Amino acid sequence: MDMQDAILSRRTIRKYQQKPISRDVLEQLIAAARLAPSASNLQPLAYLVIDDPAMLEPVFRLVRWAGYIAPHGNPRDGEKPVAYLVVLADTSIRASGFEHDAGAAIENISLLAWSLGIGSCWIGSVNRDELRSLYKIPDCYTIDSVIALGYSAEASVAEEEAGSIRYYKDEKQTLHVPKRKMSDICFINRIG
Repeated sequence: MDMQDAILSRRTIRKYQQKPISRDVLEQLIAAARLAPSASNLQPLAYLVIDDPAMLEPVFRLVRWAGYIAPHGNPRDGEKPVAYLVVLADTSIRASGFEHDAGAAIENISLLAWSLGIGSCWIGSVNRDELRSLYKIPDCYTIDSVIALGYSAEASVAEEEAGSIRYYKDEKQTLHVPKRKMSDICFINRIG
C-alpha cells in the first residue's frame, strides 16, 4: 500500500480479529513513532506495549469507546484488541507541550499499522489513575493516550459530511465517518 492509499483509506477500527500481532511488528510501529517530528527534538515520548492476553481485559475496562455508537459499537468478546500501546510523555524531559509530538507519533503508528493490515483506535478517554496503578507507571510519565490494535474485523468508510459529523453504522455494520467538505476547510490565498 502506498502512502496516499494508506492516508485516504485509514479509518478508526474498533472490532478486531483475534489474531496476535507479532512483537516484531509492534516494535516496528514504535520505531515509526520514534521517527516522528518532535518539538526541539526533545523526544519525550515512550511507549508501554501490552500484548499479554491476560493483561488485555484490564486495559479494555479502563478505556471508553465510540461515544456516538456506544454501546453497540464497542468491541464485544471475540472482537477486542489484541494489543495496546500506551503513549507516555516523560515530564522530566518536557513538562508540557508534548501533545503535538504525541499526535505526530500516533499518526505514524496508525498509518504504518494500516499499511500492514492492522486497525487502530486512538483513545483519549482513559482512566489514567487506574492504568498508572495497574502498570506501576512512574509519576514522571504522563499518560497521553492509548492505541488499541488488531487486524481489522470491520469496514469503515469516509464520506462527505451532509449536516452532521456523527459517525454511524449502517444495516451491514459498516461504520460511516462523515468528513467536512474541502470547500469548508481549504482556503487559497484568502479566508472565505
